[in-house]
Amino acid sequence: MIRRLYDWTLSLAAGPRAPAALGSVSFVESSVFPIPPDILLIPMVIARREKAWWYALLCTVASVAGGVLGYLIGMFLFEQVAVPILSFYGKMEKFDEFRDVFNHWGWWFVFIAGLTPFPYKVITIASGVAGLSLPVFVVASIVSRGLRFFVVAGLLYLFGPVIKDFIEKRLGLMFTLFVVLLVGGFILLRYI
Repeated sequence: MIRRLYDWTLSLAAGPRAPAALGSVSFVESSVFPIPPDILLIPMVIARREKAWWYALLCTVASVAGGVLGYLIGMFLFEQVAVPILSFYGKMEKFDEFRDVFNHWGWWFVFIAGLTPFPYKVITIASGVAGLSLPVFVVASIVSRGLRFFVVAGLLYLFGPVIKDFIEKRLGLMFTLFVVLLVGGFILLRYI
């Protein structure tokens, strides 16, 4: 089953609608969607290595734009939208304490969340709620998300055939690792 899903994803990744899907997932992942764009970025670069840099740029721009949406949700729709999202992730009880710390270390929070499996959407919303400077938020997002997506695309560009062979030979392991990292990010969020 994993093999069929992988083959299907690769065929979609080479299709004409793949960039629109990548941009859409990158945008919504930064504010509300739980699945990271890497799930599309990786097979798209494997399928079309010559477009690696374009895909990384698309992910970066769409992700930062989605991050600004998350920031605006936090700033203007905290009670209506952000409270349910933060409650879902188990962060409402600690939010006032977090806001004080966040205002002091906000750039680093945005930067680290943009690079790691930690759910970036929580930080985008928190940035708006805490009133972090929008230019600081945008610069930290561009640097971290750009670094993340360009490093992934660059590694796949340089080592594409080797990485593709590695993934295909160890598909079950790679799927398990992806799920562990995704779930681990949410567990980390729950207990921080």
